[in-house]
Amino acid sequence: MFSQTVEYALRAVTHLAYMQPKLCSTSQLAKKTQVPPAYLSKVLQALVRAGIVHSQRGVGGGMTLITKADELAILDVVNAVDPLKRIHKCPLGLKAHGENLCPLHRNVDDAIGVLEEKFRNTTLADILAETGGSMPLCNSDSDPFIEPVPDSDN
Repeated sequence: MFSQTVEYALRAVTHLAYMQPKLCSTSQLAKKTQVPPAYLSKVLQALVRAGIVHSQRGVGGGMTLITKADELAILDVVNAVDPLKRIHKCPLGLKAHGENLCPLHRNVDDAIGVLEEKFRNTTLADILAETGGSMPLCNSDSDPFIEPVPDSDN
């Protein structure tokens, strides 16, 4: 249903939200989100242009969210990289249909509208706060976002 670009953008902002306010390099982000680095760079550029992510160059640089997770709607992320496309007129160009969508396309547009509304009303913080299932981007019981600190007693 979603493009790969949307999936990658959502993974990236989810990880950045976990790391906030720390900066995360593109290579670290690519590794943690399992996104090819070159593709991730393009996704991050779109997120920077949309004012969702800040990029700091140089030693100690990296990426961070500009917007707090509780203020960042999932729809904002989606629209930054590959906006949902509503159907306003017959996609087949049938003159008889014009702006009166047939039942098929009206139902498709209604479904897109429901999804759009859900994403408009769901923040990144809502996603991160959900319980009862697995953590986003997590494939183990440990926190995948915090590197283990070496034991200094050894």
